[in-house]
Amino acid sequence: MKHIAFLFILTAMLLCSCGANTTASEITAEMAYEGVNNYCHSAYDWSIAKENPSIMYVQMGEETDSAYQVVFRSYTGAFVNFYVDKISGTTRMEEYVPTLDVRNESGTINLFDYLEKK
Repeated sequence: MKHIAFLFILTAMLLCSCGANTTASEITAEMAYEGVNNYCHSAYDWSIAKENPSIMYVQMGEETDSAYQVVFRSYTGAFVNFYVDKISGTTRMEEYVPTLDVRNESGTINLFDYLEKK
């Protein structure tokens, strides 16, 4: 009887752990881009880019096992790198000014706050 109970518990644990590897809330590259793009359009003034749209943009950067990089280029020539955690959606921002070779941490956002609900 002990063996059957042990086998039942072991089977239940294995079945529960298999589903833990795949989460419905995992961030995709498309979600990372959409959320950062929405944030940038709400936080920055894009009116200067109406005359010259190539002066400001958002584009995907590098990808690691744990994060996506999304890059915003300002009309000033500065870049803001957004590092989106693939699991939590926590997004770290780092501003880089190439002309001064200066990097600064500039805060965090929750990507889910900038994704449209479907």
